[in-house]
Parts: sequence; C-alpha cells; structure tokens
Amino acid sequence: MPENKTTSEEARQGRRGFPVLMVLVFGLLLAAVVWWGVEVYGLMLDEEQAIELPAAEDGPTG
Repeated sequence: MPENKTTSEEARQGRRGFPVLMVLVFGLLLAAVVWWGVEVYGLMLDEEQAIELPAAEDGPTG
C-alpha cells in the first residue's frame, strides 16, 4: 500500500489569512454604516411627530 505523505498545510480545507480578515472587517464596517443610517432616519422621524397629542374625551359616546 503506498504511503500518502501529505503535510498539514496541504491537508487543510481552506486557508486563513488577509482576504478572510478583510471580508470580516468590511462586513463589520458596512453593518456600522447601515446602523448609523437607520439611527439618523429614526431621529428624523421622531422630530417630525407631534409633541402633544389631543386630549381624549372621557365620556360615553353616543
């Protein structure tokens, strides 16, 4: 039976390194930009709403 001499580096399914790190960093930055955009949009909506609501009438209807 022939011996298969495979090094541990060759046996790995994938390699870790700079490209994987860059994908993770850019994904995190993209999530932060989207979060910031939603926060700004939410603040704009909050300022457009009325501060005081009309008083409710406590009485029977009809």
